[in-house]
Amino acid sequence: MSDLAIATTTTPVIAPQADHDAELVALWLHGRPAATRRAYGRDADRFLAFVAKPLPAVALGDLHAYADALAGVAPSTRARYLSAVKSLLAFGHRVGYLPADVGALVKLPAIKNTLAERILDEPTTQRLLALEPDRRNRALLRLLYAGGLRRSELVGLRWRDMSPRDKSGQVTVFGKGGTTRAVLLPASVWRELLALQGDAGQDDPVFRSRKGGPLDPSQVLRIVRAAAARAGLQAKVSPHWLRHGHATHALERGAPVHLVAATLGHASIATTGKYAHARPTDSSSRYLAI
Repeated sequence: MSDLAIATTTTPVIAPQADHDAELVALWLHGRPAATRRAYGRDADRFLAFVAKPLPAVALGDLHAYADALAGVAPSTRARYLSAVKSLLAFGHRVGYLPADVGALVKLPAIKNTLAERILDEPTTQRLLALEPDRRNRALLRLLYAGGLRRSELVGLRWRDMSPRDKSGQVTVFGKGGTTRAVLLPASVWRELLALQGDAGQDDPVFRSRKGGPLDPSQVLRIVRAAAARAGLQAKVSPHWLRHGHATHALERGAPVHLVAATLGHASIATTGKYAHARPTDSSSRYLAI
């Protein structure tokens, strides 16, 4: 039996719940973070506009044609576009809307690991933090780095998530995949955060916008980009670079890999181990007589 025949005869997990493509996409996106919904929604729209046919009529050739049309796109972006489409088609088959999961037969392009390019060394990171003149923004940058927080985790923080611990404190983070973790903070970072509270209540955001609500993630990006420019960096530094820096610098200073994984909320220690491979402390090349 061919792979396509196997995919076609696979029994759907649950009964059909969608009557048309738009409803299927809405079901597929339901419950995902807002940023993910926006990105995946654009990916789905892009694919539907290209094939110009209902999803139940999409064949393997349509997917190959779409992949070929993305040939000029960066490999990582191309992989993301195709990954989103594969996820949508797999979901559609599971709920019984699609007769086959034709996306299962499409291979994603190989992607070069560019993690090392997005890791700032420790002196550069310290310069980026030290040159920030605004008190709130400096505390924001230092928390991103010291706590290893994701941008979405940072903007979601409320004062009730902050708890004193001896002479310092901890922050309770609701993170990726719906997991919660507690992160102990250096005393200096804790003091800077407490200085921002003022008369804010327990349900108020730690980092407020001018209108009083939580900062928009795009504003966090602008703060980081401005700090990077102030430090003389030409690269398009994002908030996630500070999380990368946290992992790398902690490992280089001898922190156990399982502790770094727990602090960052990695589901697997293998994910944390990528930072050690991105910046190795030794290499067999040093042992050669050259």
